[in-house]
Amino acid sequence: MTTTTPPQEAEAPASRGNGAGALTGLRVFTGRSLKHSFRDAESLLMAILLPVMLMLIFVFIFGESIAAGQGGDRGDYLAYVLPAVALTAAGFGASYTAVVVSDDMTTGFMNRLRTMPFPAVTVLLGHTASSMVRNLLATGVVLAIAFGLGFRTEASAVELAGAVGLIALWILVITVVFAVLGMVAGSAEAASGYGFVLLFLPYVSSGFAPVETMPGWLQGFAGHQPMTPIIDASRALLDGASPGDTWWIGLLWCGGFIAVAVWLAAVIFPRKVAR
Repeated sequence: MTTTTPPQEAEAPASRGNGAGALTGLRVFTGRSLKHSFRDAESLLMAILLPVMLMLIFVFIFGESIAAGQGGDRGDYLAYVLPAVALTAAGFGASYTAVVVSDDMTTGFMNRLRTMPFPAVTVLLGHTASSMVRNLLATGVVLAIAFGLGFRTEASAVELAGAVGLIALWILVITVVFAVLGMVAGSAEAASGYGFVLLFLPYVSSGFAPVETMPGWLQGFAGHQPMTPIIDASRALLDGASPGDTWWIGLLWCGGFIAVAVWLAAVIFPRKVAR
């Protein structure tokens, strides 16, 4: 008489190994990117120190003369220039994202993920999330130093949250743009160079001087580029004033940038990984 061995239940382990899921991948690669960011102390320090030094230079070297021309004092100019410095900090921090994304693309790391139970796109999302953390930290340092220098606000909690939210939205925008630049660049150096022009946008805006004080041929660009409405809205909200129509114009710019960047990533990223 023969005995029948009951069939082994092999389906359950197999189903558990089908994939880790997008959320798990996002958590893993965000942690990986954050570890790399904080281990690269020089890049992190420069992303924080450069905007702080920029604020100190403009306030203490140029602030007196610029504020005098506007009929104010150094404290008034600090309040005027603060949103631009905070957004400039986001640009410096986001440029690091382009470099690390390019490294992952050009060293074959993305292709190696095809054999692992993670969606490869979670690497890009992880870099974006960690860059947000790093840039918000730098922005927080800039705001803290501004308060230490005498900046005060009469904004309500809602207005203050609106200003911080608008700055955080631009941080997300510039991070996503730099991530896409890192994805399409042929090297980390090229990725950093492609985004260099974006770091100049705050200077050719209402961030450091009123648009009407610029040469006539430059006023058209300075008044209609994305940074100007975002800076104007953030400045008004921090001052406890009405931002007028600048806030929704800034939101439209941010939404347009994100939509184009996401579309480019959706089109280009699968082809890059499939090489």
